[in-house]
Amino acid sequence: MVPGPDSEVSTPEVTTPITAEEEVADRKMAEANAFETIVNKKALHSIDPERVLECFLDLVRIDSPSFHELEIAKYCKKVFEDLGCTVKFDKSQKKTGSNVGNLLAILPGTTEGEIVLCAHMDTVNPGVGVVPIIKDGLVLSKGNTVLGADDKAGVASIIEAVKCLVEQGGKYPRVWVLLTTCEERGLLGADFEEFNIPKGTPCLVLDSEHAPGAIIAHAPSKYDFEAEFTGKAAHAGVEPEEGVSAIAIAAEAIAHMNLGRLDDGTTANVGTVTGGRANNIVPNSCVITGECRSMSEAKAKEVVENMDSAMRNAAKDLGGQVKIEWHHRYPAVEFSDDDPLVQLLVKVADKVGLNSIISKTGGGSDANVLSHHGLNSIALGNGMTNYHSLHESIKIEDLENCALYTLAIVYEVAKHLDILHKK
Repeated sequence: MVPGPDSEVSTPEVTTPITAEEEVADRKMAEANAFETIVNKKALHSIDPERVLECFLDLVRIDSPSFHELEIAKYCKKVFEDLGCTVKFDKSQKKTGSNVGNLLAILPGTTEGEIVLCAHMDTVNPGVGVVPIIKDGLVLSKGNTVLGADDKAGVASIIEAVKCLVEQGGKYPRVWVLLTTCEERGLLGADFEEFNIPKGTPCLVLDSEHAPGAIIAHAPSKYDFEAEFTGKAAHAGVEPEEGVSAIAIAAEAIAHMNLGRLDDGTTANVGTVTGGRANNIVPNSCVITGECRSMSEAKAKEVVENMDSAMRNAAKDLGGQVKIEWHHRYPAVEFSDDDPLVQLLVKVADKVGLNSIISKTGGGSDANVLSHHGLNSIALGNGMTNYHSLHESIKIEDLENCALYTLAIVYEVAKHLDILHKK
């Protein structure tokens, strides 16, 4: 058939090769679209960057070394009460020696379920008179104190997350904000907390040196000891044969201990040795202290037994005595990579554009103790670096991301209550 004058005539499609310049342009466009996607995801639940930084600076200027957290507790109490939270303190100071108890602020939820957000209010020394300085995107101290990002970065992130929940609304569970005392003195505040938070509740402890997005799924069990060796005093120059050196017994015991890193997840250490009265007296007393840690509870108990045997055998062999006191400071934290809470945390990190990392640490945190209390507790990175030193700092970006991550997790938890509450 011959086409008429008004008929459409199809012509072959001609494919033009893509030039190198066009390929680069397409790649840049794809990268821009990916970046825009991330920005849009973050905007779903946004934070106020200037506000979270200002809050953090306020917090680090408040002196709160361990046992002296009252002033920062007052600051936080007012903030949470102004947000409509119910705020209470426990009586843990009677056991910890602090001048205030742990703080609990409760934000009513708009849907079923609950979540705990936890950080500690105390800092290590020197932490009095902190003067924060902003330089090259970092917050650091003037150089004569720690900064206190450990753990005021966690506190500031929690405050910002709660402010955003109140402002932005939507569906979120009841939020229990737990701010503890004396964490730096052996997790004392968390150990003695007296609040009846429902067992199995997901609990985020914002207290790790990793960047936001890091999930601390493995942390060790810790035991420590104090051992007092008793010998027999004698004049070191006149009749040393009549004496029994308690220091020598302690040295013998230490020499028979396996110390340092014993395997990938186990360590042991003797930290202090004190004893003796004078150079011309065979010492009749010596006290040593030490610890062991392991990701495996069974391995930790094995190391305890070995260290204990080394001390008792040394006292017996050298004619002295020893009194040993062991304390189990906290149990191990152990989450599998496919645990529902871990998987949710990975999902949320990816959603807000953070690099999710499932990690482990050789240190303890309130997560260890609160897990023992029955909470589904896990530590998260808050971005602090060089903590416990005069060079401590935090990236402003990490501070913002920690707050954003915390906020996004709270919203996401409301969608997964059936799988996150451990019985």
